[in-house]
Amino acid sequence: MDHPGRPRGGAAEQEVGLADMEFREDILGAPYEAAELPLVPDEEGEVSATLIRRLVPGSRQAVLYLHGYTDYFFQTHLADHFAAAGYSFYALDLRKYGRSLRPHQSPNFVTDLTAYDEELDEAIRVIREVDGHTRVLMNGHSTGGLVAALWASRRGGRGLVDGLFLNSPFLSMPASPMVRTLGAPALNALGRATPTRKLPAPLNPHYVHSLHREHRGSWNFDLTLKPAEGFPLYAGWLAAIQRGHRTVRRGLSVDCPILMMASTASTVTSRWDPALMHTDGVLRADDIASLAPHLGRHVTIIRIEGGVHDLVLSSEAVRAQVFAELDRWLAAYFPTP
Repeated sequence: MDHPGRPRGGAAEQEVGLADMEFREDILGAPYEAAELPLVPDEEGEVSATLIRRLVPGSRQAVLYLHGYTDYFFQTHLADHFAAAGYSFYALDLRKYGRSLRPHQSPNFVTDLTAYDEELDEAIRVIREVDGHTRVLMNGHSTGGLVAALWASRRGGRGLVDGLFLNSPFLSMPASPMVRTLGAPALNALGRATPTRKLPAPLNPHYVHSLHREHRGSWNFDLTLKPAEGFPLYAGWLAAIQRGHRTVRRGLSVDCPILMMASTASTVTSRWDPALMHTDGVLRADDIASLAPHLGRHVTIIRIEGGVHDLVLSSEAVRAQVFAELDRWLAAYFPTP
């Protein structure tokens, strides 16, 4: 199987050290294992991604989870659900995120979303060729949903992924169409000239506060890997995101079934608002839903009342609805052998 973006043969293959990949116990503890995926160095030096797995013995179907912006994999209850349904569960902490972030790197930074093709291709190779799974569902949340959809469209026709489950995918900027259009040329120029320039647009910390148990939520995760204030927003990264959005608006050609879920409502605020506990406080859910048909010819759209941005971190009753809708879709498109 050809893997674009990976150097081929001899010294180049040894340089990124793919043969040295070894799974060890993950920071989440057993039964989770993690392996570093060394990648081609970039302008900041050495770079790698982290593949986490939870194997289901005898399973030939698997799910690969991609996290959002300023995020990493910690949602073990999501893995529990898939494992109970017979899926081996994998998650990828992308380069410069979570487990993969190194001191010499700018957090979350890339200048082109196609850079992630390298770790996605390698993760799929491990899932299929090394671990022997024959069907793969890719599950992307927020920015991970955008990355997954773009990758699946570029890899169409190769049978690498059999379905997409997109949880509040980042398909559009949470701004008016006029602002998005007028700002694109200037942002592209800035991204090319000074890609690591920091922009004054930090995340609203109240979204994370609505989730974490040390604040108003009930979830426990590492606030150094998913800080409430986020990481710096870089011009080059934001320009890359906008290029991805323009590609989505022109239309993708994902050739496998897609399940897209989003909340029924959004809350735009820079202050604490109780509505953050039951609406999308990061993106505009209506924009997500309106763009979902651009992803491919076979898209199922489900709106989740009471859902927060990461739908699987919603309240217990809402999570039950999310998983029920997911299971119904899986029964139709991924029937268990």
